[in-house]
Amino acid sequence: MNKHIVKSFNLDHTKVAAPFIRLSDKIISPKGDIITKLDLRFTQPNKEFMDMPAMHTLEHLLATFLREGGKYKIIDLSPMGCQTGFYLTLFDDIDLREFKEFFIDCLNKVLSAEDIPGAEEKECGNYKSHSLQKAKEFAGKFIKGNIELI
Repeated sequence: MNKHIVKSFNLDHTKVAAPFIRLSDKIISPKGDIITKLDLRFTQPNKEFMDMPAMHTLEHLLATFLREGGKYKIIDLSPMGCQTGFYLTLFDDIDLREFKEFFIDCLNKVLSAEDIPGAEEKECGNYKSHSLQKAKEFAGKFIKGNIELI
């Protein structure tokens, strides 16, 4: 099996320091659209991970706040199976420094959130698995960290 097909497998997880925002991939579609994939890493790989209720809640909140105002053309926010962060896929080329400021604004909205969007039984496939308090803890830790742009 060729692990180089999946670009994130080429990242040396022992040499990065979370939190960070990394340009994971940028491709041009057959129609000429630029698609950018970011690695939004909250916790140190192989050292710390987010529990599922916190990660699930962050997914709901960030999926909402990243789309508000239409600043970026979001395709998807996907939790990483290793529970250390998220992949964000969007249209267009972006400036990582600008995005970092926008993302910090989104995380500040997480810190002031009083409810979780889409967390009712009819809206969510695992509506009982949420923790607003823990999501706020991870958001606060990300903001206070030395956020690297990779």
